[in-house]
Amino acid sequence: MTARPSLFQRLMANDALNFALTNRIPRATLTRLFGRFSKVEHPWVRDLSIGLWRRFGEVDLSDARKTQFRSLHDAFIRELRDGARPLDPRPDVLVSPCDAIVGALGRIEGDTLLQAKGMRYTLEELLGDREQAALLRDGHYMTLRITAAMYHRFHAPADCSIEGVHYFPGDTWNVNPPALARVERLYCRNERAVLSARMDDGTPLVMVPVAAILVASLRLHCVDLTLHAGYAGPHRLDCSAHAQRGEELGWFEHGSTILLLLPRQAAVKPAVFTGQRLRMGEALFTPAAL
Repeated sequence: MTARPSLFQRLMANDALNFALTNRIPRATLTRLFGRFSKVEHPWVRDLSIGLWRRFGEVDLSDARKTQFRSLHDAFIRELRDGARPLDPRPDVLVSPCDAIVGALGRIEGDTLLQAKGMRYTLEELLGDREQAALLRDGHYMTLRITAAMYHRFHAPADCSIEGVHYFPGDTWNVNPPALARVERLYCRNERAVLSARMDDGTPLVMVPVAAILVASLRLHCVDLTLHAGYAGPHRLDCSAHAQRGEELGWFEHGSTILLLLPRQAAVKPAVFTGQRLRMGEALFTPAAL
């Protein structure tokens, strides 16, 4: 027998109300306050906040490495127990870097990507780099939304070398479907980081983690930094870090989105469809010949 949705879930299913409750508020201030609150380690605060999160967010902590958490923040950025996310065994398959719901995907139309029905944005607006945008023209893209209830760490989709990071301070619009359908160029407005990488076969690979409301920071291991609204710079960071497929790259401190971009010459095809729920390590792109 299917459980009836709670009143909270029914209210949040109303797109207009959902948008008003999660966006028509002082987003930046709320995000800073939530970041501080989530780190409070007092047992009463910790237990109540984690309990409410699990009650309304349908959170599953059964695959976490540890069973006790110091704070809500500690639970958000939890590590998983060994074997909880097996990688697709085919070595030439790009795997999902995170647990996610698949959003827009397909071929980039020139330099234009689909955000939601009737909403589009350009590579140059997203990446802030005309030359990099030109390299990805007519390429492939996929949007992966990480909900607040999901595992918040993200990993390398393929064996690759990360060559640079470009950090963009920005807004903190929600990245759920009601906001994507109402806010033009949302991904280009929000706080984000562009990770420029190259797969071991020489193919460029770009990952863009996009922050959202209540996301207090973005941790990137390749530059050993936690990026957040108070970070003073520099915003262009050189790095030379090799990652194996499935290796952890960092984490969000709340749900958000990762955009994955590949150039036209990448001979791949999507292995997923819009609306599909994924776990890290499952097939994302397969060779076009398969």
